[in-house]
Amino acid sequence: MNQPTTERVRWTTSDLELLPESSSRYEIIDGELFVPCAPHWGHQNVSGNTHAELRGWSITVGFGKAVQAPGVIFSDADNVIPDVVWISNELLATGLDAAGHLTLAPELVVEVLSPGT
Repeated sequence: MNQPTTERVRWTTSDLELLPESSSRYEIIDGELFVPCAPHWGHQNVSGNTHAELRGWSITVGFGKAVQAPGVIFSDADNVIPDVVWISNELLATGLDAAGHLTLAPELVVEVLSPGT
């Protein structure tokens, strides 16, 4: 008896470089490619307000930075774009690659969920 095999395509960060220029955002989680839809206005409003609050606090205390939608590359098969992150100055000093992507987990990651997700 033959067992059916399902070969799963395993996407990597270097595969993204081969895709045509696009306004789409691509994320890879455990080798699976995700192409999220454009966020809803309400989603962006919550995300923007969260960033504004974190940024204001960060400027006041000077401990780190808040950033909207940064690329975070954990490995070749895990490449995500969270809505907002906050990262300390200490981690930021060693956490960026030559392309300006984070390569380690920031202290805070905010992902705003919308209805239906």
